[in-house]
Amino acid sequence: MKPLIIFVCLAGLQLAALKGYSQWKSFMIGAKGDTLNCVDKQDRKQGRWVNHFDEVRGEPGYEEEGVYKDNRKEGTWRLYNLGGDLTGVEFYKWGNKDGVCQYFGMNGTLLREESWRALNPDKAYDTLTVEDIDHLDKYKTVIVKNEGVAIKDGEWKFYDPMTGMIDRTEVYTLGKLEKRGGVQRKASSADSARAVAKPKEVLDFEKKAGKRGRKVQNGSTY
Repeated sequence: MKPLIIFVCLAGLQLAALKGYSQWKSFMIGAKGDTLNCVDKQDRKQGRWVNHFDEVRGEPGYEEEGVYKDNRKEGTWRLYNLGGDLTGVEFYKWGNKDGVCQYFGMNGTLLREESWRALNPDKAYDTLTVEDIDHLDKYKTVIVKNEGVAIKDGEWKFYDPMTGMIDRTEVYTLGKLEKRGGVQRKASSADSARAVAKPKEVLDFEKKAGKRGRKVQNGSTY
């Protein structure tokens, strides 16, 4: 290929890249060359983000990664300690937690599962269908005032980090604690075997990435 043709091709690629970056007010370039932490011209977070939080007043630092849509978290978000270990998997809708979120301790042990219901922040009131706790498999429709945050809804499970067994449970209906239960029983050999097994999210993370590390560089179109 002649030098002139090579020059024209490279110039075209550079122009295409600049055109893509020009839609962002600021952004970062990840270690793999991907575009992260984009802020659009309306100061809204968009696309894939990595947030870093340093240790504060004894609280450990951590990182989280996921996707923003118009300044709101959306879909799956993963949390990591600063050593790169997976510590949590959260799900979001309209910028609020939605569904079952899991949190992990040392060696990928499951510590707790939280169940959340997201409300649409664009509505002053939201209409939801919930299961009648007094009549299982029967549902009722309720109108909820939107406070702009996710509400606890469903069963929360807390696990013993030593045995992996459920230590206690809490059941919520639209933020109201309906019942709380404790599990007190001697661990069997089968329980011990289950306790050793890591949750699927942890196994998938370890298989794909192992220890994490990022190198990013700032970009700006100010």
